[in-house]
Amino acid sequence: MTKYKYVLVSFKTCPWVQRVAIVLREKNVPFEFRHIDPDNRPDWFLAISPHKKVPVLRIYPQSIFLEQPTSLFESNAIAEYLDETVEPRLSHDDPVWRAVNRAWTDYVPTFASLVTATAYAADEAAYKAAAEKMPAAFAPLEHQLVLINQGPFFNREKYSLVDAAYAPFLQRYFFLDRIKPLGVIDQFPWVKAWAQALMERPSTHSFPEAEFEAMYRANLKRRKVWLSQFIPDVAAAAE
Repeated sequence: MTKYKYVLVSFKTCPWVQRVAIVLREKNVPFEFRHIDPDNRPDWFLAISPHKKVPVLRIYPQSIFLEQPTSLFESNAIAEYLDETVEPRLSHDDPVWRAVNRAWTDYVPTFASLVTATAYAADEAAYKAAAEKMPAAFAPLEHQLVLINQGPFFNREKYSLVDAAYAPFLQRYFFLDRIKPLGVIDQFPWVKAWAQALMERPSTHSFPEAEFEAMYRANLKRRKVWLSQFIPDVAAAAE
């Protein structure tokens, strides 16, 4: 039993929150979600999140629950804290490979921005421009996975912090591909196999997958992006 109680402050469909939740589940750490409205962020949250963003992990000592909790922000910092303090370790034992893992985790924001850009396109031209840039996100990962030459995960048989970091954005690629087929991942068979292995991992999912995909689609409809015209009308969901 952990000596702390963990509360993960969240927008429901935030991929960076999902990353932290995956790490917690991989370590079998009990935690609670506290979902907040991204359009009405409460004062208590603004006071503990310098960037005014989620995730924030609230850490309460179990023995004295009324003591002021510690609040950690930034998904990478939270993931590394959890990996340093809770077994099993998801980081690589070898220092060189540990550095390789950190470097590829550092690539996540670049990957995420390219892979999900079509979701924010305001018109068809912007959508097509975003789709054309998408292969550039996958190509470096394909090269790295070919070098490793085994699977199913980034560190071969052992699930890692790298897997946890990429899973939310690979999931969103599949969501976008099912709204309007992109076919980009089919050009990168090693990345596709890796992504499919991550989608089959129970830790990837904070909600039943169909429910979560419906929430994601509802958010696109609410934002009235160009892609939303291809989504049947659904009730808007909170992020």
